[in-house]
Formats: sequence, structure tokens, C-alpha cells
Amino acid sequence: MGTTTIRVDTDTHARLLALSQATGASLIETVRDAAEALRRQRFAHQVAAELAELREDPEAWHAYLAEADHTSVSDGIS
Repeated sequence: MGTTTIRVDTDTHARLLALSQATGASLIETVRDAAEALRRQRFAHQVAAELAELREDPEAWHAYLAEADHTSVSDGIS
């Protein structure tokens, strides 16, 4: 995998460096993990916002729940 250079302020660099040292990960791994965590966080916020919007429409919410029941798969835990 190739690399590139990004510019960050010194405070951000210090936080990233401290995080990497605390976990024993490289700075590159720490930045990669931080970017993935931010991507997942933003995705979760988007899903939550879309579900909140869907809940505002009772008919659409009912249809969503019905489809979810129809397509759900048991996790095997009883």
C-alpha cells in the first residue's frame, strides 16, 4: 500500500502520537483506525437521522417494521 503526506496541526499530531504510543500501534495504523472510526460514526449518525425521519411518517414506519419482520433472521439465541 502506498503512502502520502498529510498536514495536521501540532496538537492533533501530539494526540495521534500519544494514541499510537499507548496502543503500540504505528502512527499510520492509528490514523487509519481514526479515519475508519470517523467513517463508521458518520454512517451511524446518518442511519439514525434517516430512521428518525422515517418514524415521523407512521405509515412508512409501519411498512419498514413489517418488512424488517419479514426479512429478519434468527440469531439462534433463545
